[in-house]
Amino acid sequence: MMEQMSLFDNRVISAPLASRLRPETLQDYVGQKHLLGEGKMLRRLIEQDQISSMIFWGPPGVGKTTLARIIAGMTRASFVDFSAVTSGIKEIRQVMEQAEGSRRMGINTLLFVDEIHRFNKAQQDAFLPFVEKGSIILVGATTENPSFEINSALLSRCKVFVLKMLEEEDLYELLQHALYSPKGFGNQKIIISEEQIRAIARFANGDGRTALNTLEMAVINSQLDREGTIHVTDETLIECTNRRSLLYDKKGEEHYNLISALHKSMRNSDPDAAVYWMNRMLDGGENPLYIARRLIRFASEDIGMADSRALQVAVSVYQACHFLGMPECDVHLTHAVVYLSMAPKSNALYKACEATKKDIHDSPAEPVPLQIRNAPTKLMEELHYGEGYRYAHDTEEKLTRMQCLPDSLKDRRYYLPTQEGEEKETQKRLKEILAWKNDEKAYHTDSQ
Repeated sequence: MMEQMSLFDNRVISAPLASRLRPETLQDYVGQKHLLGEGKMLRRLIEQDQISSMIFWGPPGVGKTTLARIIAGMTRASFVDFSAVTSGIKEIRQVMEQAEGSRRMGINTLLFVDEIHRFNKAQQDAFLPFVEKGSIILVGATTENPSFEINSALLSRCKVFVLKMLEEEDLYELLQHALYSPKGFGNQKIIISEEQIRAIARFANGDGRTALNTLEMAVINSQLDREGTIHVTDETLIECTNRRSLLYDKKGEEHYNLISALHKSMRNSDPDAAVYWMNRMLDGGENPLYIARRLIRFASEDIGMADSRALQVAVSVYQACHFLGMPECDVHLTHAVVYLSMAPKSNALYKACEATKKDIHDSPAEPVPLQIRNAPTKLMEELHYGEGYRYAHDTEEKLTRMQCLPDSLKDRRYYLPTQEGEEKETQKRLKEILAWKNDEKAYHTDSQ
């Protein structure tokens, strides 16, 4: 008779697998060979006990906390685990006082601050004097770009080490260790195929904690035969991996990395890459309306007059996403992404917009020329508002040579159409208009 394992089965150790298997030495640490391989900088600093304050920047589940604990053990420092989520300035000062006392007794304190980017400026500044005089060795961990999230004063006193997502082979090694280590499932007989182990490694997407948690879930939810052997089936594994974890934080750096990848793929007329990045965002839980809004912006910024239908498509797709929502609207977003990728490209509108903003910012706010002001009152008429205005519809050409820009900018050109797509017709039309307006002989006739 087969039986289902229970979370309360006395054969299952209560502590989570990831906690039981936390390595205590560099030899047991998996991944980050670019930092910890033989002869690499961080390894040399640890082995020579020359650690200074540092920031570990990397995605979740790559071993930031574990590495900090290993460093504390190897450098004979007192380890203090500090959470940016639950601690304030009062707690910082208490820990600093303890660290200062330890320093006078010749004991270093390694202060590990998880999610250091969550501290505000005042909290981060509270570390500065203690870092400067060596009361503590600060090791901060962050999933966010420290250039944006950590005060420059503190960041300048720390060495930044970038921890990478674990490779599939690293995760495979980690999972094998979990199956055979006495701290893991080494005392249990488990039947699991190599392909199933590799499937877990692929699903974890570089996150060691996710890999171990998924293995643990698969083992706990698998069946025992009469001999006490656990059989992990494909069906059980599918249930445990029914949604890929893509390390996607809708407010974090990866959010901006992916939307940047989508924009640049469309700009490069690569529909395959663009659809891939768009679906990566959706799979990570991104609001489809956010993507649709970015597509509307792209339609004018990168395509513009080269194909004005692009804007119509993007707005229509936004409406479709609003009407239907997920998951049905994914095909509409794909429609827009492919259309925008394949459309001719022109950034002339964007450049015109930016050039005018620069002139507005850099130049005095000049008055509107009198000839294009309205004169709804008698006083305004007496002040010559609207004097010299010519109504374009009254002319045969539907054009006048009236100056509409301020005097200091009267010859300024902002919109410079390209030869791309339909914009070449706009370029031709604008050249004709400018040639007519610059015809000096006609100008004098027109102004009489």
